[in-house]
Amino acid sequence: MRAGLRALTSRGRSFLASGIASLVMAVFLGENDLFRIGMLVTALPLLAAMVVARTRYRLSCARRLDPPRAEVGGEATVTLRLENVTRLPTGLLLIEDTVPYALGVRPRFVLDRVESRGVREIDYRVRSDLRGRYTIGPLSIRIADPFGLVELTRSFTISDTLVVTPQVAALPHVRLSGEWTGGGDSRTRSVAAAGDDDVAPREYRQGDDLRRVHWRSTARHGELMVRREEQQWQSRGALLLDTRRHAHRGEGPRSSFEVAVSAAASIGVHLAHEGLGLRLVTDQGAEHLTDTGLSWSLLDTLAVVRHSPARSLEMGVSALRQGGGDGLIVAVLGSLDPEEARELARLRHSGITGVAVLLDVSTWEGGGRQAAEDHEAVQTVLAGYGWRIVRLPAGTSIASVWQDAASRGRYAINPAGGAA
Repeated sequence: MRAGLRALTSRGRSFLASGIASLVMAVFLGENDLFRIGMLVTALPLLAAMVVARTRYRLSCARRLDPPRAEVGGEATVTLRLENVTRLPTGLLLIEDTVPYALGVRPRFVLDRVESRGVREIDYRVRSDLRGRYTIGPLSIRIADPFGLVELTRSFTISDTLVVTPQVAALPHVRLSGEWTGGGDSRTRSVAAAGDDDVAPREYRQGDDLRRVHWRSTARHGELMVRREEQQWQSRGALLLDTRRHAHRGEGPRSSFEVAVSAAASIGVHLAHEGLGLRLVTDQGAEHLTDTGLSWSLLDTLAVVRHSPARSLEMGVSALRQGGGDGLIVAVLGSLDPEEARELARLRHSGITGVAVLLDVSTWEGGGRQAAEDHEAVQTVLAGYGWRIVRLPAGTSIASVWQDAASRGRYAINPAGGAA
């Protein structure tokens, strides 16, 4: 009853106050009719509160997101499934799902009645122009009486996560060389030297498939020998994303930072689909990506990447240098000075292809003349060390300039200092 009184709506409180006032006036004035009216008006919200408080609905709730990942600007459908698991039908139900502000207004629905063992499904759509990981839920249900005097709220604990990933553009195929490495029974070696498969025999081990027995080697060694497992070869590369706040210009979805994140996502997904074993590095260091579903892991990571307060790329360059084994380095860069560009450029040497996607931040609002001069100097430095330059000004899609990744630098500089 106490919970029911706390759940009185404004209408219910008005009825209760009016009824009590009528009873007091009836006592002072000696009006029996007014006393009867006051009793009725007072009793109505109290009875409604008692009935609603004693109501014991048992409802189960499930939520489905389709798709569980959506691109920036894309829509996802949320399906709510409510089931009345009791033998009693429900009354009026007011349903409200908890949705972050970035996904839109909170959806509200009214269900007049759910029969015993009945099921209701409700759909609504969400959309976001901002990347991120958003929690949807929990669902709350308000139980109301037919007169709207009492509303009692019950909440579920279940919630789901919608990942809004950066926008991914389909890129044209560009031939990029890279070091090929493999995994299996034999050590890592170059494809050019070892070929696609390593079939050199080894000793039989408990559990080996007998169909892999190499009979000629068995006869020669006098013990059971089996062929090694097939060597699976995969090209390896690194993707560097410059997230420094001072290196970007603009605000909101059209800022140079958001363009850089979208470009990194497009390049990463494109290379992953071409079979590249990719690792992600930012100016804060290496990011962890799972081995399975590489493109999804990359998108999930980029969905929540934010500006960093770092002033240099030192940690990112160090992470690239420590990783080793990369045949391809793709760097998506904001504004940087020639000295920073020189430190990055030195990572490229014989056997490594370097591609620099340079955001021309001078073309964004607040870029300035100095940014334009630094941009030209950085291009010269990187091209001098043999990097391939992809220039990305404001309002330009990465897909329209990705072909430039096939063009080599104008000239190369020997790390010792001489031109090559």
